[in-house]
Amino acid sequence: MDLLPTGKFKDVFSAQGNRLVRHFDAETMWIEAWGANSLRVRATKQAEMGEMDWALTETPAACAAVIDIQERFATITNGRITARVSAGGQITFTNQKGEVLLDEYMRNRLDVMAPNCSALEIEAREFKPILGGDYTLSVRFESDPGEKLYGMGQYQQPLLNLKGCELELAHRNSQASVPFCLSSLGYGFLWNNPGVGRVTFGRNLTTWQAVSTKMLDYWITAGDTPAQIEEAYAAVTGTVPMMPDYAMGFWQCKLRYQTREQLMNVAHEYKRRGLPISVIVVDFFHWPNQGDWKFDEEYWPDPDGMIAELKEMGIELMVSIWPTVDQNSENYQTMLNKGYLIRTDRGLRVAMDFMANTIHYDATNPAARQFVWDTAKKNYYDRGIKVFWLDEAEPEYSVYDFDLYRYHMGPNVQIGNVYPVMYAKTFFDGMKAERQENIINLLRCAWAGSQKYGALVWSGDIHSSFASLRNQFAAGLNMGIAGIPWWTTDIGGFHGGVPADPAFQELLVRWFQYGAFCPVMRLHGDREPHVPGVGPSGGGKLMSGGPNEVWSYGDKALEVCSKFMFLRERMKPYITRLMQDAHEKGSPVMRPLFYEFASDARSWEIEDEYLFGPDVLVAPVMEAGMTHRQVYLPAGARWMDVNTLVQYDGGQTVEVETPIENLPVFQRVGSDLGFSWN
Repeated sequence: MDLLPTGKFKDVFSAQGNRLVRHFDAETMWIEAWGANSLRVRATKQAEMGEMDWALTETPAACAAVIDIQERFATITNGRITARVSAGGQITFTNQKGEVLLDEYMRNRLDVMAPNCSALEIEAREFKPILGGDYTLSVRFESDPGEKLYGMGQYQQPLLNLKGCELELAHRNSQASVPFCLSSLGYGFLWNNPGVGRVTFGRNLTTWQAVSTKMLDYWITAGDTPAQIEEAYAAVTGTVPMMPDYAMGFWQCKLRYQTREQLMNVAHEYKRRGLPISVIVVDFFHWPNQGDWKFDEEYWPDPDGMIAELKEMGIELMVSIWPTVDQNSENYQTMLNKGYLIRTDRGLRVAMDFMANTIHYDATNPAARQFVWDTAKKNYYDRGIKVFWLDEAEPEYSVYDFDLYRYHMGPNVQIGNVYPVMYAKTFFDGMKAERQENIINLLRCAWAGSQKYGALVWSGDIHSSFASLRNQFAAGLNMGIAGIPWWTTDIGGFHGGVPADPAFQELLVRWFQYGAFCPVMRLHGDREPHVPGVGPSGGGKLMSGGPNEVWSYGDKALEVCSKFMFLRERMKPYITRLMQDAHEKGSPVMRPLFYEFASDARSWEIEDEYLFGPDVLVAPVMEAGMTHRQVYLPAGARWMDVNTLVQYDGGQTVEVETPIENLPVFQRVGSDLGFSWN
């Protein structure tokens, strides 16, 4: 056993400006100030430390770290946070009060004077060599069983508090891994590694794992409130642009308008009925082949005239983009020749087989990004389309063999989770170069940092059920905490749902009410029964879902949906303030109760209510046939039921009626929302 000789501990530490360096045997570790009250930790057993900043792309605030090197330990302090590193290498993070925030789990005999000296020989940072390659990495921390953890992106499960959960650090259709978590102990933690892996938030220890990597990289911040933590995270990873006014209204979408005539008929019907509509969507397979990135003018003639007519009606047109390239596409051979497509390490070069054998463009390649944008610009943007639906953003594979695919930046298992960031960047950079402001594009996935590229994330191809609605409730709040404030769902769910079915009509109405209090309100879905394709070629071959407009679900549903569409319009002054806070500070638009009421212990327990901004409390109906529900009102404020105008003191649970016409909503008394409820 290699023990550090007495009197030689100090030799393993050095200071380099704001960076504390520990070098022992093959491992070099850096801990440095990185933004206010925050530290970045990197370690490697490679010859040199990697240079990629990954999610940490924003220039951190200037900080003057205090570094102290002693005989058997060293410390680095940056504002509210201190890291103490033992000579044996164990890191303990504390706040300005000396309270332990996070403590590495290490059990070995390297430092015989350490309190956790043990014969177990478990390393806190375990770099396990891969034969002929890099390392599998495991990083372990002590666990406080009473800790609560939030964030981490979007997972299809109903739990808001993630303590006790195991999560895959990988993207799938309806799963977005955004590896930032906020702790009830007063810290935020970013796993700054875009590789495939896993995290276990166990009762006895927390373990972060990467399947294949060259180095360890994470960032940690300390704050007295959740808002301080969230704003510190946004300061180093970026914030969303300011949301354009039209995006705050109602979006109409379905799978899929097959022709220009179908879409324009729907747009005109909304106007004829006097219903507010801001965006309408041309969904996938409006193109001749995947990878052509243009209208199939057999079914979508005169797109310029269509776009101009919609603009005259005050409606923005959003078009679907897929990253897949059909081998029959007019762009396939050029992209293959230039290395613009992702590669497979074995077998056929096919990643998806939906409607054709396809492979995705390599969004990690700057030249490929430019090619795709140039094509979309010529065929869409120059015609007047200013918002894109960047679908399949994980990217989706027919089989999720993550070790099969290789990108310009490296193997998928090492860097693959950055793909949706680069996909968003493709269009953001192109639109920014055209001097467009307030950029927003819809994506089906995200990773840390996606927000700064105008990513509005939706929760993917989810089931149409109350259980699925419950999952989206948790996903939306955790996405906001993970730094993605622009988030939405397919109102009514995606898969299934028969418009004439009373049970589905109830679900649609309840989901629609919830959708009115999401960052973006968007109706979408693949309704039954399906409609056959309209032609023998291109997108004409693909079927469509059934009707999915607000009048498709019967008179009662139309009455309730209309009520909430007009409410959404009236709420725009308040929503604008929320979007300004998201843009300037990174504040989540939807937030758990504890975000505003951290001192109220009960607020950390509530998992079926949320705040829409600081002053509106929403208690969705997420069960069929519910006629009453209980609502907890946080202590520290007085609350008014907007349906009855009755006021209540906070710190109590009240029971409210939930007729199909109403959604339980409470306003903080004394707040000025800038709109009226009626």
